[in-house]
Amino acid sequence: MADTDVLYNADCPVCSREIDHYAKLSAAQALPLRYDDLNDASVLHSWGVTADQAARRLHVRQNGTLYVGVPAFVVLWQSLPRYRWLARLVSLPGIYRLAHWTYEGVLAPLLYRSHLRRQARTAR
Repeated sequence: MADTDVLYNADCPVCSREIDHYAKLSAAQALPLRYDDLNDASVLHSWGVTADQAARRLHVRQNGTLYVGVPAFVVLWQSLPRYRWLARLVSLPGIYRLAHWTYEGVLAPLLYRSHLRRQARTAR
């Protein structure tokens, strides 16, 4: 199995809950997955993305290839035995288009706006 790195926003309640779940599964099975918090500046440097880019979409790196958005979820799910079925399902052409539209057009922008509101509150 390939080493897989996940870059996510640990300050986002939705993101952290989901990724924490995946982290527990991967730790219990000793899977080679690493979870990086985008709020750690040294981590961002190693990913080659800005904090803003990282906050907008899920990023997954596997075998030196960077995946962003729905493709990142598919790669992550393929790395987790209990979620491989979901990776196969979302990879089907019609379902992929629907997942892409839902994530890119609705969910990711909502989560990003929530991220910006959290940042504005802490900046006061």
